[in-house]
Amino acid sequence: MADAVVVGSGPNGLAAAVILARAGLAVEVYEAESTAGGGSRTAELTLPGFRHDLCAGAHPMASASPFFLAFDLPAHGVELLAPEVSYAHPLDGGRAGLAWRDLDRTVESLGRDGAAWRGLFEPMVRHWEAIVGVAMSDLRRPPRELLTAARFGLRVVEQGTPLWNLRFDDEIAAALLTGVATHAITPPRAIPAAGAAILLGTLAHADGWVLPRGGSQAIPDALIAELERLGGRVHTDHRIDSLDEFPDAPAILLDLAPAELLRIGGHRLPDRYSERLRRFRYGGAACKVDFALSGPVPWAAEGCDRAGTLHLIGSRAEAMAAERAVAAGRHADRPYVLAIQPGVVDSTRAPAGSHTFYTYAHVPNGSPRDVSAAVIDQVERFAPGFTDLILAEHVYTAAELPEHNANYIGGDISAGAMTLRQFLFRPAPRWNPYATPIPGVFLCSSSTPPGPGVHGMSGLHAARHILRSRFDIRADPLDLLRAPQGQPR
Repeated sequence: MADAVVVGSGPNGLAAAVILARAGLAVEVYEAESTAGGGSRTAELTLPGFRHDLCAGAHPMASASPFFLAFDLPAHGVELLAPEVSYAHPLDGGRAGLAWRDLDRTVESLGRDGAAWRGLFEPMVRHWEAIVGVAMSDLRRPPRELLTAARFGLRVVEQGTPLWNLRFDDEIAAALLTGVATHAITPPRAIPAAGAAILLGTLAHADGWVLPRGGSQAIPDALIAELERLGGRVHTDHRIDSLDEFPDAPAILLDLAPAELLRIGGHRLPDRYSERLRRFRYGGAACKVDFALSGPVPWAAEGCDRAGTLHLIGSRAEAMAAERAVAAGRHADRPYVLAIQPGVVDSTRAPAGSHTFYTYAHVPNGSPRDVSAAVIDQVERFAPGFTDLILAEHVYTAAELPEHNANYIGGDISAGAMTLRQFLFRPAPRWNPYATPIPGVFLCSSSTPPGPGVHGMSGLHAARHILRSRFDIRADPLDLLRAPQGQPR
């Protein structure tokens, strides 16, 4: 019999499973889809030989989160490739902001706003591990390095309030930062969006926004290999419809959105907690469009061809207008498009001479609209001739995304709206956000702190609580990961 059952095999569920197995527990993981990995899966969506990431493509946290630092992906065979330019933000007229991994080079490229960019990020880059520690915590303990946390907080307040235009004089630097903030799929002048911008912007100048060789699938594959080495098992094509399927399991971890917890366990939840889960808000969504290309994207602005990730929207004002439209339930005429071109560092993603090209556009939650024409227009706007390179395309509308990942309610890839309230209290106002009122049942998905991203930290925090409360194991999960590998069960 399993000591612990994990439902859902995204990075958080697998992180929790590995930690519990390292503690000597018998662990079973159940996944509804035919391939484990959740938001980190890779598949041939367009043409044979073209490997596309289904959701997460670039991974700022893969070499930065405390979980992955301790687990050590490279030691488990994952090659993390860092483009010279972490992200780029093209503008009309053949201009672009470039976030080079080298902070000095970025500062130089931004002209008279270079000093302002250095003032924003240099102190953060110098203490990036402490910044990550603050951002990836369970948000329930005071930070260890108070001065660094205060510096981080002041920058978040600056960029998340009407003060955000005071720092920069030209539009390029302002747009460059806004493109990162808009990852949150919420108007970029908001505290959660600004927090994402400062954290991810810092990591762009630290280890960079890495891409795993061969695709994001390499990350869950490494976690599964370690879990199986320790005697754990992953069951794919096994959809769980009720918590009653595990009557004897001492601990159950759910890498699931609140709506999924209600579906499989609502009959065992108190009415008050169930109502809180029903009030949990899901946010703006993504329409995912993947392309097989006959050659590299012909960017008009110099340097964009060296970027792993690009933000296609134009000016700061355009980004704000587009995200306000999505928040109001409307499609933007010119949507925010996030693009990833893994071929700048990874030739294994497509046949020789060809390229995979990853994009998604922000759309209202639940949208059934195929916005690939708008995506192509946005790419063509900054890369004339792009259309001529398209060999094939594949579209997942926001309404279709839950068919492939049940946590993406309405196509919300963040597993919950990134409001200030839900940033602090995911999924409900509780001191322990991972524990549910059902004894032994815990949440560990991106709907719990610290929120979305491929970082494994929601799984780590939930695993810590389970080890202590259900098995009286007081070991620090990070120490379990750093210790010499345990013996298989």
